[in-house]
Amino acid sequence: MVQAVGASFGWLLIVFGTLLMVAEAITPGFFVAVPGTVLIILGILILLGVDIFSSGIGVVVGVFIAIAAAGFTIWLYSRFSADTSPFTLSRDSLVGKEGQVTTEVNQDTITGKVRIGGTDWSARSTAGAIPAGRTVVVVESQGVHIVVKEVCV
Repeated sequence: MVQAVGASFGWLLIVFGTLLMVAEAITPGFFVAVPGTVLIILGILILLGVDIFSSGIGVVVGVFIAIAAAGFTIWLYSRFSADTSPFTLSRDSLVGKEGQVTTEVNQDTITGKVRIGGTDWSARSTAGAIPAGRTVVVVESQGVHIVVKEVCV
């Protein structure tokens, strides 16, 4: 009976660990891969008959394997993760970037709109009007808007 309870608990740990891994796959960055991996490995140890809860050597083996699994998972996760360096997009960082005019841009007003990287920015031109659909490059930022000039093709 004790063996059956241990096996059931081992399977429970494996199932819960697998659910955490699936959650990580669905929502990367949630970082539940580490506890998921640890639970799966501890569940496997229990199914193999390693008594990780009551014997001193079992506790040491369990802790060692859990730490090793966590370290390996963190290392593996960092190898496959995309660069997650903090990224801030501001008007000043737009200088030199190209975009598309979505609303006509004029020299005298900031009612024009330019889409750069999926974000619309209030804009004015360096000279004359630039109709919607044209490609522009940002030459500077001023206050709450950017200043653009048309890219000659």
